[in-house]
Amino acid sequence: MGRVEQINIGPSGEMPAPVDRVEAHTGKGLVGNRYYIGRGAKPGQALTLIAAEALEGLRAEHGIDLSAAESRRNVLTRGIDLNALVGRRFRVGSVECEGVELCEPCKSLERMTQPGVIKGLLHRGGLNADILTDGVIYVGDEIVAL
Repeated sequence: MGRVEQINIGPSGEMPAPVDRVEAHTGKGLVGNRYYIGRGAKPGQALTLIAAEALEGLRAEHGIDLSAAESRRNVLTRGIDLNALVGRRFRVGSVECEGVELCEPCKSLERMTQPGVIKGLLHRGGLNADILTDGVIYVGDEIVAL
């Protein structure tokens, strides 16, 4: 079991900002986020998560200080293995989700941040997930594999 430490959302072209809670809509995404798509998000675009432990490892092993917002992931987690959720259902608070694929770091992320981010976050850059039930995600919510 893990926990939500931070939620970051923002419109396209802007740095995501922390919020205390966010509405999650089935198959569409998080209200106010750049990937919220009213007619339906592509698989894995509705929700992105990254582990606080991955960002701490990036700092300790590569000397790169990257915030959760700079990682461009929506939900910062602690205490759960996100890689193990690929292909599995899990719950963030009352919202049921399904892990689709690892959210590997890309050249765009490295350009927006600093050199070494791709290497430092390889295979620990987070999780792309689908939202299966409507609800609200709050900072402090439990994350539980189903």
